Amino acid sequence: MRFFFILLLLFACSAKDSEQFDQIVEASCGQCMFAMDGQVGCDLAVRINKKSYFVRGAVIDDFGDAHAEDGFCNSIRKAKVKGRVEESIFVVSSFELLSEDPSPES
Repeated sequence: MRFFFILLLLFACSAKDSEQFDQIVEASCGQCMFAMDGQVGCDLAVRINKKSYFVRGAVIDDFGDAHAEDGFCNSIRKAKVKGRVEESIFVVSSFELLSEDPSPES
């Protein structure tokens, strides 16, 4: 019975870390714009509920020159993402960068 309780407790703790997200988030360079450390260079990151995560499954240069005026190292953009957090990394299954100036639909 004790073994079952320990397994249940471990499952409950790990379930929180693997929460699925399908929402619009802030996306940018983790080092330049979100003041994250732990990785060297410029890396794509997202901010979800005021917490920043480096991204696995998409790279910063997939979305143009990161050091351009509107690039991730100089601006924070909106993105529609799907994925989950694993060990403090956002594992992306879908990442769609949203237009900065959305046009109204007819």
